[in-house]
Amino acid sequence: MDRVAAPETSPEEALALAAEAGIHRLPLPTPFLVGRVNCYLIEDEPLTLIDTGPNSGKALDELERALAARGRTIEQLELIVITHQHLDHIGLLDILVRRSGAQVAALDLLVPYLADFSANMDDDDRFAEALMRAHGVPADMVIALRAVASAFRAWGSSGQVTKPLRDGDTLDLRDRTLRVLHRPGHSPSDTVFLDERRRILVAGDHLIGHISSNPFVSRPLGADPGVERPQALIAYIDSMKATRDLDVGLTLPGHGDPILDHQTLIDQRFAMHDRRARKMLEMIREGPLTAYEIARTMWGNAAVTQAYLTLSEVLGHVDILVRDGLVRESTDDGVVRFEAVAPSPEGEAEG
Repeated sequence: MDRVAAPETSPEEALALAAEAGIHRLPLPTPFLVGRVNCYLIEDEPLTLIDTGPNSGKALDELERALAARGRTIEQLELIVITHQHLDHIGLLDILVRRSGAQVAALDLLVPYLADFSANMDDDDRFAEALMRAHGVPADMVIALRAVASAFRAWGSSGQVTKPLRDGDTLDLRDRTLRVLHRPGHSPSDTVFLDERRRILVAGDHLIGHISSNPFVSRPLGADPGVERPQALIAYIDSMKATRDLDVGLTLPGHGDPILDHQTLIDQRFAMHDRRARKMLEMIREGPLTAYEIARTMWGNAAVTQAYLTLSEVLGHVDILVRDGLVRESTDDGVVRFEAVAPSPEGEAEG
């Protein structure tokens, strides 16, 4: 950036700074609670679009209008870059490629997932169903949520990646070089792109200012649906620690306004996750609980309407408690419950 964003910089001023650097936010509508998704047009050679929006006529219409406001068309796109695998970021990929002939760049681990999107969504759904059943979600709710997930697939898209990217690679455009950084946690494929010279980070959903990025418990890329679940929140915290160390003046997120102080935001996220884990520990100390029971107590009806999201939140924080030796898990009749570990006599004396 030629000018530096200060803490008092307004969102409009921050977007103007990004525009000076040739990066323009294109917010597109989604059918999801998170609201609009930010795609970014980079005025460079090749002409580059980061993320696509969901597969909907409304999103496509708004994308065309946003490009036209910049004097551009879909047919002029030369490179499409994908930050991660979620539907609101990949949904228009096939349409845009067919109309433009653009190259597609994405994390190498994501290449086979995008190539056979439908089959991989099948595997994701089986993984999620088994996880929900194991952690106490009622069977009828699991069936209903599986049907909803199947309907949501229409918002996504397959795509052929022509430029596989590895963690640490560079993506070289005429006027800038973007460092490719894999930051799993919100999804297994989260990738951020750092313009080190301008100190601009295009972050996808790795960092969002107005809400915390959900650490979804996702099937590892390429793994069998029966694989042991990953520890998504622990991975996400490790990713945020790595991002915190970056020299960044302006972060462009996948949703909401630009972030001017990524280090303070990350510190706030660390504190939030610690508070949430401690709150769950107090609940578990009252007696063994399933993850779904914890979610119902924490979020009430939201644990029904957003069962997988809230279940992922609980499991992420309980993973921290298990890692720290404060909680253990046991399985009875195929259902996992969490119980507090009694402090040692030495620990009680020290307290």
